Amino acid sequence: MTTIPMVRANDVHKSYGVVPVLRGVSLEVRPGEVTCLIGPSGSGKSTFLRCLNHLEQIDAGRIEVGGRLMGYRESGGRLHELREREVLRQRAGIGMVFQHFDLFPHLTVLENLTLAPTVVGGVSREDAVLRGKRLLERVGLLQRGNAYPSQLSGGQQQRVAIARALAMEPSLMLFDEPTSALDPELVGEVLDVMRSLADSGMTMVVVTHEMGFAREVADTVVFMDGGVVVESGPPAQVLGDPQHPRTRAFLAQVR
Repeated sequence: MTTIPMVRANDVHKSYGVVPVLRGVSLEVRPGEVTCLIGPSGSGKSTFLRCLNHLEQIDAGRIEVGGRLMGYRESGGRLHELREREVLRQRAGIGMVFQHFDLFPHLTVLENLTLAPTVVGGVSREDAVLRGKRLLERVGLLQRGNAYPSQLSGGQQQRVAIARALAMEPSLMLFDEPTSALDPELVGEVLDVMRSLADSGMTMVVVTHEMGFAREVADTVVFMDGGVVVESGPPAQVLGDPQHPRTRAFLAQVR
């Protein structure tokens, strides 16, 4: 039996005004796989990631998540954008972690984790608290549940952001350069949490500049430049023996 891809993007285009950002991006991510997107700034990686959960509307092509068209319905051979409420329902199954933590500063750590499950997911307060505590334990912050974000380090805040995304029990996790805003000594603790997620079988798409993480954890590495996929394949191939001159030039600068 053929497994439906968790993510299937086909010929995705996106422009801002007259500036093309994505120029026909296609890729698939199977359930349980980790795909790392690498490439120079401005290559379209983060824009593509935001298109996957319809934070950005695409101009052409199609994106399916879990076998369902993302952000649109198809009728008469044409795509029609879904109402915001329907898009939000789709997004509930996709967790996203941004470069900056975007925690609610006026809520405690535990309150940050319980808000969406109770308000959006209809989970009881008691169950949401239990789930939140389990997730805080998973990211090593159970003892900080009553703290406020301002009382945490950047690495701790990002681990809370990951736990908050997991609180909705998503089938797909998206990470947009989750360590880029952190001091170097705090990067490892966030990558450790992401490794444990990968080990647990979570499907993940990660925009990253951490080549060691991509080499260790990714099933597929995708190198993007100029809004297109230049090269993709297993880490040993793309990072260890890149075939395209542009990939080789990029890796020579970041290693």
